[in-house]
Amino acid sequence: MNRSKYFEYIEAKLHILAHRIQTKGKLNILNLHLHSENFYLHFFNLLYSLKLSNLNSSNQNVEAIDLIDHENKMIFQVSSTCTKQKIESTLSKDIFKKYKDYRFKFISISIDATDLRNKTFSNPHSISFDPKNDIYDLKSILNDILPKKAETQNKLYEFIKEELGEEIDIVKLDSNLATIINVLSLERWDDTIGDDKLNSFEIERKIQFNELNDARDIIEEFCIYYKKIDEKYTEFDLLGANKSNSVLNSIRKEYLTIKNKENKDKIFFTVIENVKNKVLKSGNLNSIPIDEIELCIDILVVDAFIRCKIFENPKEYKYVTTG
Repeated sequence: MNRSKYFEYIEAKLHILAHRIQTKGKLNILNLHLHSENFYLHFFNLLYSLKLSNLNSSNQNVEAIDLIDHENKMIFQVSSTCTKQKIESTLSKDIFKKYKDYRFKFISISIDATDLRNKTFSNPHSISFDPKNDIYDLKSILNDILPKKAETQNKLYEFIKEELGEEIDIVKLDSNLATIINVLSLERWDDTIGDDKLNSFEIERKIQFNELNDARDIIEEFCIYYKKIDEKYTEFDLLGANKSNSVLNSIRKEYLTIKNKENKDKIFFTVIENVKNKVLKSGNLNSIPIDEIELCIDILVVDAFIRCKIFENPKEYKYVTTG
């Protein structure tokens, strides 16, 4: 597994953990929260080279403080609640009198905390606390992981795989890719829905330009559905801004990660396979026969090829005619 795959795995697992915390019932949230404390204890020790321990393991339910690093003089609160009121309530606790020379840090385990970093907080005990640098959330943590060397990302990957790999795989994230596949699976696909405006000469130029020999058959077979896909994307965008763009960009991302690694035909079929894997891992995929899923993905990837999202375009490439 290369560095980018380590990061993608870490990113997916942290998103899933946050999703699980947000949707868990009240009866189970306490156990999940305690698990999150211990998870972030070891995770932050690896990521930031800290020496955190769980204060609650020796003193049950210590108010305001969950994790502590005596050597680096840091105290952390791990919380599924992420509000200004929550942090100010924490900072007001008398226990902070014991830690005057420590720095307070807050970890939001399920909610984006971007807005909180620009706020001013009441801090009656004047403990060191800089909201811009001392409030962590999923986005900020991932930004810290991304530039790390492969060795560090590998250690984080192995830790997360051991902690969350099996148990949390039952929770899947929704994807716009799966949503559009659900929509397309209800369509009838036959050669009577061709598009008169599609410029077959230009598509042939792009096939030749990219030296696609084995992929030619699948492109020629499914390019006729461009108009139908265009209609579905238009309907899809009524559900929210950039819905169709997110699908096309997801396909493009798969292409960009392998564009220089294989011969052109293999790249094309690998994109199809990788997109299929993404769709099958989505939590919102309907119960659809695998051959129908594969048909819809073939059509989507060919459409992305026509729309200039994958592979290089020949000079002055125009895939639809005017008029």
